[in-house]
Amino acid sequence: MTLLDRDIPGIRTIAPSVRRSRLRLDAGDRDVLTLYLFTRVAVLLTAYCTAWLFPRDPEAHRPEPFTAVVGQWDWNHYLHIARDGYFPDDPAARPEEWDNREAFFPGFPLLLRALHLVVRDWAAAGLLVSLVAGAVAVLALGRIARLQLPRAADSRRAVLLLLVSPCAVFLAVGYTESLFLAFALPAWLAARRHDWRLAALLAAGATTVRVSGLFLVAALVVHFALTARRRGELRSLPWLALPALPPLLYSWYLYGHTGDPMAWKHAQERGWYREFHTPWEAWGTTWEAAFGHGYTTPYALMWQAELVAMAVGLVTVALLARARRWPEAVYVALSLWALGTSYWYMSVPRATLLWWPLWVGLAAWTSRGPRRSAAWLCLSVPLSVVLAVTFFSGRWAG
Repeated sequence: MTLLDRDIPGIRTIAPSVRRSRLRLDAGDRDVLTLYLFTRVAVLLTAYCTAWLFPRDPEAHRPEPFTAVVGQWDWNHYLHIARDGYFPDDPAARPEEWDNREAFFPGFPLLLRALHLVVRDWAAAGLLVSLVAGAVAVLALGRIARLQLPRAADSRRAVLLLLVSPCAVFLAVGYTESLFLAFALPAWLAARRHDWRLAALLAAGATTVRVSGLFLVAALVVHFALTARRRGELRSLPWLALPALPPLLYSWYLYGHTGDPMAWKHAQERGWYREFHTPWEAWGTTWEAAFGHGYTTPYALMWQAELVAMAVGLVTVALLARARRWPEAVYVALSLWALGTSYWYMSVPRATLLWWPLWVGLAAWTSRGPRRSAAWLCLSVPLSVVLAVTFFSGRWAG
């Protein structure tokens, strides 16, 4: 029996007491939350120091407002959607040059707009969404790791590796990574318990936030095919069509306003060069951007990070396939295909945050000896700080 097929005691009946126990926080959960809060303080401290040390104006005597420091890049797209909508009627709300905001799915902006009714500062509302969603995500990651790793310390290690990973800053700011994981990881846990209705509902939440939610659905379908047939659960299969509903509704909305149901994809092509290219063309273009000296050094370094992240993803898929963990392999492989068939690589390092099999696998690998753990942390933590400073100082961070 593989880890994929391992049952959790009590799954078959799912008694009310078992359901309630899932909501309780045990000692391991509390340790994970403590670690999470400590790292949130570290990120805020980094943002504070960056505001003082690296102001946009070298002659500044006061730092920028904190909301400006944490509200960078894609946050502005989410803010404009939440505040003004995708297609604002007010001419004052329309940018002079269209910002291709249709590329961003509506889940995060809708939640942001709802929370703004209580938290009147937009940036604070975005930070609060990520803070709460991130707590849910790390709890779920810890529980997923417990299913696969022999010791409780190893499961906490998976959470630590995620929270100090190079792109961990995006889990703390007003971006979609935390919210996506807050849906995706509990959905995967529910699927492991063969609670397909709950898995489908949570996956539907993930597909409102990012198109990569569809990759999660593919993994759920593969997991269903591998495990459900011999459990008499085929009647639950239609539930797995539910997560397709949010993207369909969004496409219908876009069709009503633009006449193009795929306007989100075409916006990505216009704004971020995500038109289809073969994988080797995308690799070659990114390599040239990284090492061809055609871009300034900060941008070239980011392209180098894209190449490294793609290589890490390919190794992850190979190891998952070798271990016959087909659902997780499908999930990461589809993500790599989507990101690796554009004009060049973009946001691949950020996508590593969503590859939970990577962090569980790294936890297993680093647990085999203190030298491995120390080596990885000495590599990852400095990169995490550098990318956080890069983001908070207004430079591109992927």
